[in-house]
Amino acid sequence: MIYNNQHFVINGLDYTIRSATEKDAIQLSPLRGQIDGETENMDRGQGEGFIDVLGFDEIIKTDAEHPRNLFLVAVVDERIVGFSRCEGSHLKRLAHKVVFGVCVLKQYWGYGIGKNLLQQSKSWADSNGIKKMSLSVLETNDSAIALYKKLGFEIEGLLKNDKMLSDGKFYNTIIMGRFID
Repeated sequence: MIYNNQHFVINGLDYTIRSATEKDAIQLSPLRGQIDGETENMDRGQGEGFIDVLGFDEIIKTDAEHPRNLFLVAVVDERIVGFSRCEGSHLKRLAHKVVFGVCVLKQYWGYGIGKNLLQQSKSWADSNGIKKMSLSVLETNDSAIALYKKLGFEIEGLLKNDKMLSDGKFYNTIIMGRFID
């Protein structure tokens, strides 16, 4: 689904959040790889789960046409610095919900980009009759967990020993959800 542009100025950084377009695929492929290498908060390590330009092009096309999908990008000076997706289902039993995911380049943390991507996604979900948003977060990502709680998400479950990080230890994944009556 397509979403209207939103402009922000936070801590002196001027950025826009908008729907992804097919021309964004060329930036998204290397961006995702870079973000995966900057933090262990993602499901993937750097180079894993690679999506090439054509793959992103297909995702963007599908999301633009699917009323339960939303692909947003955060743009600073024509450079994509983060993105989020809400992915819904065609199945009737799951049609009321979407799964949300977000990632932002580390140098742009602290400017509210992740928060605003989530807030814009929440607004879109609320205005499109989506009753539930769900997400998963690594147990050590305290700032993200606090943000999600502040924005109305609650902990629904725990996947024990779900991820092994570079220190060789296992960590839990927290499942969070936000339900609209």
